Amino acid sequence: MSATGLDQGWLDVTVPIRDGMVHWPGDPAVRVTRVQALEHGHPATVTQLDLGVHTGTHVDAPVHFIVGAAGIHELPLARLLGPARVVALPDARTITAEAIEALAPVAGERLLFRTDNSARCWRDDRFVPDYTYLSLAGARALAAHRVATVGVDYLSIGGGDDGPAIHRALLESDICVIEGLDLSLIAPGLYDLICLPLRIHDADGAPARVLLRPRAP
Repeated sequence: MSATGLDQGWLDVTVPIRDGMVHWPGDPAVRVTRVQALEHGHPATVTQLDLGVHTGTHVDAPVHFIVGAAGIHELPLARLLGPARVVALPDARTITAEAIEALAPVAGERLLFRTDNSARCWRDDRFVPDYTYLSLAGARALAAHRVATVGVDYLSIGGGDDGPAIHRALLESDICVIEGLDLSLIAPGLYDLICLPLRIHDADGAPARVLLRPRAP
């Protein structure tokens, strides 16, 4: 699984949705079923999808962890389109507040974290429990710096007992959360970002197609 080269320098960092792929424990399993096929005499080929909205590369909506908050269809797309910075933390087991401060994030910035998740976790259709995630203190540091968007390279930005609190620290601060990126072939640096979650009314999240294009230094 890797970033795919597209026209005009765009790189696809979306994890493909496929039958039986890894999913968060307790979420619906992913089923991709061919229900009609031209080769079987049907008038068209038709595929059925059965999955949770937090499958593969996806965006979390505030209502995922905050009662009565905005659904995915209400997210401001401006936070998911524009300049972004990919930072590499290959040795991190958690992304700490100290690591955040060392990056000197600025208000309105979009930060995408490439950890060893990209190269390690997406190779397995079984859930990998020891993935790298953002610490609660790290989430609070991002909120204090008022970043616009944060992205990570496995199924959840949070982990352990603090998982819900980590999400709330970000979502309550109006930070958009992109999860499930594959950044294995993406070098650290500045990029143009396009992230478009499916427009599902009132949903707590949605699968998304995410593209990056290198920016001039």
